[in-house]
Amino acid sequence: MSAPDSAATSGKAVTLTWPEPDIALATMTREREMNTLSLELLSELDAALTASVDGGARALIVTGQGRAFCAGAHLKYFTQDDPRIGGGSFALRDRYLQPIATLFDRIETLPIPVIAAINGFALGGGCELSLACDFRLMADNAKIGVPETRIGALAGAGGVQKLHRLVGRGKAMEWVLLGSHVGAPEALSHGLLTSVHPATDLMPAAMELARRFRLLGARAVAQSKMAVRMCGDADLASARNIGLEALAILIGAPEWREGMAAFMEKRPPNFPPLR
Repeated sequence: MSAPDSAATSGKAVTLTWPEPDIALATMTREREMNTLSLELLSELDAALTASVDGGARALIVTGQGRAFCAGAHLKYFTQDDPRIGGGSFALRDRYLQPIATLFDRIETLPIPVIAAINGFALGGGCELSLACDFRLMADNAKIGVPETRIGALAGAGGVQKLHRLVGRGKAMEWVLLGSHVGAPEALSHGLLTSVHPATDLMPAAMELARRFRLLGARAVAQSKMAVRMCGDADLASARNIGLEALAILIGAPEWREGMAAFMEKRPPNFPPLR
């Protein structure tokens, strides 16, 4: 799947469209299966990430079709043998669970902002997918959480750790251990979400957020995203040095020069896309 020149592409599980020339929209379309993380979905979403960057997107919106954003792992892989995965816990780890974690890591490190438009249930791996995104906008009737303890499992693709960092130990302990389905108002009040909207207003709000990145330097956004992400794993001095190195990369580059010139000339900057 690739989308150069703003072309729409449609796979078995993910459709990539360009509602505006520089905004990419990846929609998970396994509606009957609640957009669970099938191998096809993982592969096509990964390809959508590449196509979004290669197509010059200023931002990527990820959403789901139907009642779910993403209801998590495709549990049939755990109960029925699939020749692409094989049997046993280690085969599942290496051929299914690790690719999920790798994909989520890639979303975090993508050089463009990724916006999760959470239209419905974002549970288990679906919650973890949204946590890998930079922004989470949620419909007011949606639910989010990692309810794996209800089926004798746990969130293994970073959900436990990211919830701890985003909402604090106490609330993460409550939500994780109880397998809570958290409503939008509570999730917003604990800092998990960027904003909450009526379902009909969710996509317009996501689009409006995505448009704001047109006004900003794409390389500056990419370096800032990297610096913010790495700060969580570094001490204060190291985090400061990360920021200094990122700034040094930007200084003197064409985007920097355009920004400085626009400021001095009191005009809006004309920043090029990342590619």
